[in-house]
Amino acid sequence: ALSRRRDGPWLAHRLDTDTAGCLVVALRKASLIAAQAEFAAGRAQKTYWAVVQGGPIENAGSISAPLLKVTQDRAWKMHVAPAGQPATTDWKVLGRGAGVAWLELRPRTGRTHQIRAHCAALGAPILGDAIYGAAGDKLHLLARAITLALVPPVSALAPPPGHMHVMLRNCGWKGD
Repeated sequence: ALSRRRDGPWLAHRLDTDTAGCLVVALRKASLIAAQAEFAAGRAQKTYWAVVQGGPIENAGSISAPLLKVTQDRAWKMHVAPAGQPATTDWKVLGRGAGVAWLELRPRTGRTHQIRAHCAALGAPILGDAIYGAAGDKLHLLARAITLALVPPVSALAPPPGHMHVMLRNCGWKGD
C-alpha cells in the first residue's frame, strides 16, 4: 500500500480530467504531508487560464456561488445551489477575440469542477467542456501556475498545451 511506502512519487492534489498544467508531486512522505497541509489550509496559490465562449462584460470580478454535486443517470456534475459548499473564484479578462475571451482565474476554495462550474454560471463556459455547456474537441483549461509557501517555497509555471494556442492567440496571447 502507498501509505507504507516511504518514497513516492505521490500526488499532493488532483486536477480535473483533461485539465493541463501544474501538478504537485512529492517524492518523500514528509514533502507530501507538507504540501497537502498547504492545500488543506487554503494557502496554495493557484492560477488557471481558460478560453471561454463569449466572456463576461466586465474585465474583472469575483464569483461566490456554492457548489452542490448532483448525480443523475449515472453521471454527476456540480450545480450552483444554496445547499452546496461555499466556493469563490476571482477572475480577470486577459484578452478577447471573436466570440471568445481568455480568462485568468484564481480559486479561493478548491471544490471539484469549481472553475468549470463558475465559468458556466458566469454565462461563459470553457471551450471543450461538454459537461458545463461548450462542447468541443479538447478542454481549454490550464493550471497555469502554483505556489506553495513551504521552506523553501515551491512554485511552478506551465506553458499552454498546443490545442489552446490558436484560441489564445485569437485573444492576444503572444506566446510567452
